[in-house]
Amino acid sequence: MPFAPETRGILRLPFVEYGYSVLGTPLRYIPCSGKCRLLVIAGIHGEEPETTFLLSRVLRAFEKPFESVAFVLCANPDGMTLGTRGNANGVDLNRNFPTENWSKEPVCSRSILEAPRDTFLSAGSAPGSEPETAALVALIRSLSPENVLSMHAPIACVDAPACTDLVKDLCSVFNLPWHADIGYPTPGSLGTWCKEQKSPGCVTLELPRMSLEALFDRYAHSFAEWLENV
Repeated sequence: MPFAPETRGILRLPFVEYGYSVLGTPLRYIPCSGKCRLLVIAGIHGEEPETTFLLSRVLRAFEKPFESVAFVLCANPDGMTLGTRGNANGVDLNRNFPTENWSKEPVCSRSILEAPRDTFLSAGSAPGSEPETAALVALIRSLSPENVLSMHAPIACVDAPACTDLVKDLCSVFNLPWHADIGYPTPGSLGTWCKEQKSPGCVTLELPRMSLEALFDRYAHSFAEWLENV
């Protein structure tokens, strides 16, 4: 997949609004032209902008919507703008999904991967309390994709309960190991919600820690070629 100079500067695929954030920012997704088999979601954590960056760089190579792949380029636009992991209410959206194990306990995260859990966020006032979460749940139900690919960073693995063909593909494309479990509880997460719904399946792609330039250089072409053939 070539990344010609004239394609690098602008994302030309169409967007459709599916809701609004806490601060009134439109939540938008890139639809597919046919039945949705895969929904790719980036930017659910505002402190992981590399997910949105890499996905944007890849999608700029395309002029027409994919037949069976839809995309949420940034599920947490307020957090991305503010530079915060959570949304404008201080809620970790990936702990706010309406799951059976949702917990009101504070969500602890790390400032850097090697640090102790030194940052506290809310899981929301109730399961699905945040407009970004509720809108994403409604979008997934509307599209009924076979699988969801949730992009995160920087743990450097492909996290999914089973090593499916999709997981094997992603491990190959990104040269990352498969982990059946991330190693700590994730109550109220998108992955847990998908598991409880039985469908869609959810795979979490944890990009490795590297510069934005290195992410593009190492992964953009292989990711784009893989998406073309999903």
